[in-house]
Amino acid sequence: MYRHCIFCASTFPPNESIESFPIGRRLAFDAAKGRLWVVCRNCERWNLTPLEERWEAIEECERAFRGTRQRVSTENIGLARLPEGLELVRIGEPLRPEFAAWRYGDQFRRRRKRITTAAAAVVGGTFLAPLFGPAGGALILLGMIALDIGTRPPRPRKIHVPTEDGRTFELEPGHVFWARFLLRDEAPDGWLLELRHRDGTSMLSGPAAMQALGLIMPLINARGASQRLIEAAVREIEEVGSPERYFAAAELRARRKGWGYTGITMHPREIRLALEMAANEAAERAALEGELALLERAWREAEEIAAIADELTLPDRVRTAMERLRPGARHGV
Repeated sequence: MYRHCIFCASTFPPNESIESFPIGRRLAFDAAKGRLWVVCRNCERWNLTPLEERWEAIEECERAFRGTRQRVSTENIGLARLPEGLELVRIGEPLRPEFAAWRYGDQFRRRRKRITTAAAAVVGGTFLAPLFGPAGGALILLGMIALDIGTRPPRPRKIHVPTEDGRTFELEPGHVFWARFLLRDEAPDGWLLELRHRDGTSMLSGPAAMQALGLIMPLINARGASQRLIEAAVREIEEVGSPERYFAAAELRARRKGWGYTGITMHPREIRLALEMAANEAAERAALEGELALLERAWREAEEIAAIADELTLPDRVRTAMERLRPGARHGV
């Protein structure tokens, strides 16, 4: 059972309500389509669970949802909070705008809030400096930033992107600004994703390209979005017809909006947000159709990163004490 967020490597806290899936404090499920997600409370992204761990847990979630009175529902989506604190999001047959508001609203708004907080810290330090002196203003600024940084676990500096043949390559954060679409009739879906990285340039297509977009778009969309922009992004996908068809259309739509043949980072914001939405939904649909290899590799990568992060956050005295308690340590083994 996976215990870390595939996107930010945060550890999922346990729950005591779903015996067959005791991981996560917010679970989202769609019984009709057989989908179960763990919603990361750190980055607010939805982690699709593996097929073999899904079905019994969905049934438990459905029973628990129906058995609690503390819930609110629309025709398509419901939210319930169980007595021990687990939150359940029940998906029925939602229209895309309503589903997008639930699925993407929290994460985009949280990103926006973090950017706003950082900007307020800079402005606050600037205005407080005359009152407390440059050193005092700098200390206030650093304190405000530390309050935000201290609430989040360490994040990897590089992005590991899986390819169709099972290999991976590393992207530095700055590499994402060179990402672009190439429209090619010979490509499986009519488009390729071009990514520059430390070893050169790679062209990805199909599920591998969607997986890569899922990894890089949160960096490109780091500013988050308002509800108005989220709704505009949803309309982008709706006008094309489906998430899978949107990738090739996004480049054409960006050109029509007057941005020319540029990288993804230069596309209008609603198109960039729509690309992130479409990448997530297309990757999940591919996974549901049995193409789980890329998802499995991404999960293993998240587990490895989380294990490294856990090691980095252990104080030396704790690591030394654990080493002394290791079986055989007392006997010099």
